[in-house]
Parts: sequence; structure tokens; C-alpha cells
Amino acid sequence: MIPRKRFGQHFLHDRGVLRRIVEAIGPAPGDEIVEIGPGEGALTRPLLERAGRLTALEVDRDLAAALAREFPRERLAIIEADALKYDFGVQPRGIRLVGNLPYNISTPLLFHLADCAARVRDMHFMLQLEVVNRMVAKPSTPEYGRLSVMLQTRFAMTKLFRVAPGCFRPPPKVDSAVVRLLPLAPGSFPDFDQATLAALVRRAFSARRKTLRNALPLAPQDYASLEIDPGLRPENLSPADYVRIARRISGS
Repeated sequence: MIPRKRFGQHFLHDRGVLRRIVEAIGPAPGDEIVEIGPGEGALTRPLLERAGRLTALEVDRDLAAALAREFPRERLAIIEADALKYDFGVQPRGIRLVGNLPYNISTPLLFHLADCAARVRDMHFMLQLEVVNRMVAKPSTPEYGRLSVMLQTRFAMTKLFRVAPGCFRPPPKVDSAVVRLLPLAPGSFPDFDQATLAALVRRAFSARRKTLRNALPLAPQDYASLEIDPGLRPENLSPADYVRIARRISGS
């Protein structure tokens, strides 16, 4: 198949990298695995060998048809759909999400997938190295931002290993990395309103060069009560700090 630019397709072909990804996932019979963007099936095949069956979400009709010809539906259930629009809530609880995510939609797709954190067992994705670095970034670092906060209030994440451009066809212009996301245990953060947190973090990092007193809708007494220095910048606050502020805003 010729990779289609509009779908952001870069097909992974390096057998060593594929083996490392499968070992990191550790698929087993009975696992409810959903692969996002199986492409030509390079990862699909070794996953099926270990798990026996899986579901694949593919937006490219030609690729979906080729996989359907290769595998019977009882082993590979193919859903022709755009992952950005797909409701992962219809899948059973405890699903394991895997895939070489399309690089042109990786960030909005991660925000979309975060909404089903309570339903998943884990996620293992190939992404641009830059995006993975932002996902796992610590406060007060250049990579830390909105994506870091929103994902770190839902998941514990680990950058597993780096992947060179030459492992793909065609080679992307950036390095890649494999990342593991594990949903946080209930109670890891106090209860908070997701919509309030999302609006707060969006506002904060749209003005990341401003101090908190000029970037966020809090009164001086709020900062004092929360024991947060209003002279700090948005990148200096931890995910836990943002949760505390969101709770104050929503009146929790």
C-alpha cells in the first residue's frame, strides 16, 4: 500500500521495534485489545499471535479491506471509523488500547482518549518524541504544558523507548517514541470537575508567559488560602495545584 499523506500514515516495519512493542504490551489470550490505525498490520499480526483476537479501528477503507481479507472476523474485528470521532465508551471495560497513532492528529486524539480513562486497563502508543516528552514533562520545564497537566491528572505515564525515522515507511521527519499510559487509581486526586479543570488549564497555558495573578481568575485571598505564589507562571504549577485551583473555582 502507498501511505496516504492526508491520513498521516507512516508504516512501522522494523522487526526489532515491533518485538519490543509487543513485549511492552504483554498481550495474552482473553485481553480486550483495540488497535488504533493498524495500517498494513505489522503490529496486528504479532498481537494476534499472542492474544488470539483483537479489534482494529481503521479509517482507510483500502487498508481495512486488506486486513479483512487476511483475517476472519472472529479473530480480527475491523471497525471503519475515524478515531477522533469514535466513541470508545461502547467498548467493554478493561480494554487495552494500542497503536502507532497518526502523527497529524496525535494531540487532539490523546485528549479524546483521556475521556475514557476509567474504562481502560492501559494504553501503549507510538507517537512523535516531542509529544511524548510533553506528556511526561515535569513542572518548570520547557516541555510542560496543557497536555502534560490534562494527561497527568488521569494517567501515570512512562516513556519506554525511542524509535528512529528509518524504522518507518516513509520515514517521518521527526524521531518517535513508545509511551505507556496507566489510569490512576481512584482517589489519586480529590474529586474535581473535568470541564472546569480543562477551561482553567487552557486559559493558563494560553498566557504561559504571564504571572498567575494576570493569567487566572483568582482573587488574592484565594492564592493565600491555597498557599500558591501568584507571582509564579503557569508552567510552575503541578497537576495537583491545578486540581486544587479547579476545586476552588467550582466551589468544591
